[in-house]
Amino acid sequence: RGFINYERNPEPYRKPLERILDWEELNPVQGDDLKHSAVEQKVQAARCMDCGTPFCQTETGCPVNNLIPEWNNLVFEEQWKDAIDRLHKTNNFPEFTGRVCPAPCEGACVAGLVDNPVTIKNIEYAIVDKAWEEGLIVPRIPTERTGMTVAVVGSGPAGLATADELNQMGHKVTVYERADRIGGLLMYGIPNMKLEKETVDRRVNLLRQEGIEFVVNADIGQNIDINELKSNYDALALCVGSTKPRDLPIPGRELKGVHFAMEFLTKNQKRLLMTKEGKLESQWEKENFITAAGKDVIVIGGGDTGTDCIGTSMRHRCRSVVNFELMPKPPAERAGDNPWPQWPRVYGVDYGHAE
Repeated sequence: RGFINYERNPEPYRKPLERILDWEELNPVQGDDLKHSAVEQKVQAARCMDCGTPFCQTETGCPVNNLIPEWNNLVFEEQWKDAIDRLHKTNNFPEFTGRVCPAPCEGACVAGLVDNPVTIKNIEYAIVDKAWEEGLIVPRIPTERTGMTVAVVGSGPAGLATADELNQMGHKVTVYERADRIGGLLMYGIPNMKLEKETVDRRVNLLRQEGIEFVVNADIGQNIDINELKSNYDALALCVGSTKPRDLPIPGRELKGVHFAMEFLTKNQKRLLMTKEGKLESQWEKENFITAAGKDVIVIGGGDTGTDCIGTSMRHRCRSVVNFELMPKPPAERAGDNPWPQWPRVYGVDYGHAE
C-alpha cells in the first residue's frame, strides 16, 4: 500500500528537443538519467493498493484482462521471472502493449479514486524489457503436434496472437501477409519512435523458432486463391485489419498534397527501413514517399494517429504544424458525467503535441 507514502512518478519520455532529431524510441534507454532505477520501479510497484476488486484488469480497464496486481506485487518482491510468466498468461506481446497501449487500466485503477493511479504501463514495459535482457523469454516449442493445419491471414497484432495461441495448442500454423514484412500495423502503421521495428522482428523471430511459418507478399484473392487455402488447411483464420480510411468528401479534397494518415506513415516507415538497411537515397522510389520537409502541415484529427502524423512531420523538419480537432477542449479533471472507472476524458498533451 505504498500509495499512502509514495507519489506517482511515471517514467518520462526522452526530452522533446532531443528526440525530434532522430527516429529512436520515445522511452529512455539504460544509462539515460530519465530511466527509472530498479529502486524506483520497486517504489512505483509498491503503490499498488492490494484492492479487493481490481478494476484495472476488468472490462473497465485492461482489454486482455492482464493480472496487474499480481505482477505489480512480483516486481515489488523483485521476482522478475515470475512477473513475466504472469504477464504472458494473458498477454502474448507485452513489449508491444507496454509501448503503445493508451493504458485504460490506469484510468480504472482504484488508487485513482483517492490519489493518482499506479504507473501500470511503465511496470509492464519494465517487466518485459528485463525479461528479454536477462534471457527469460525463450522459444516454447510444443512437445506434441495435433496433425491439424491452420492458415492465418494477416500478421498484425490479431494475426500474430492467433498464430501464437494455435501453435502452442500443437497445430501447424502458417501466417500469410500481404505486405513485404511481417507485423501489419505493428510494422508499418505505428511509427518507429513509438515502436522500434527491431522489437517487432525480435518477437516474430521467436514465433518462427517456435514453429510458425510466415509467407509475405501474399495478397489473398490476388496472387493466392482463397480456395487453395481452404483445400490445403484444416482451418482458416481471417485476422485482417481495415485498410479503407475514413475520407472527407469536401471541396479541395482532390488537390495535391492531401493524404491519408496511414499512407503518409506507411511510406515514411518504408523509407526508414530502407535507410537502416543501407540502401542509397538514389535507390528510393521518390514517387512513393511523402515528405513534410519545409512545409506548413495541417493534421486533421487529434487522436493517436494524428499525433503520429505530427511527430513524423516534426522529424521531417516541417516549417509548421496545425492540428484540427473536432471535439471541444476537454476539462482538466473528470467531469460529472465521466466518473471513475471510465476512461478519463481529460485534457492531455501527447508526445507529438509536446514536440
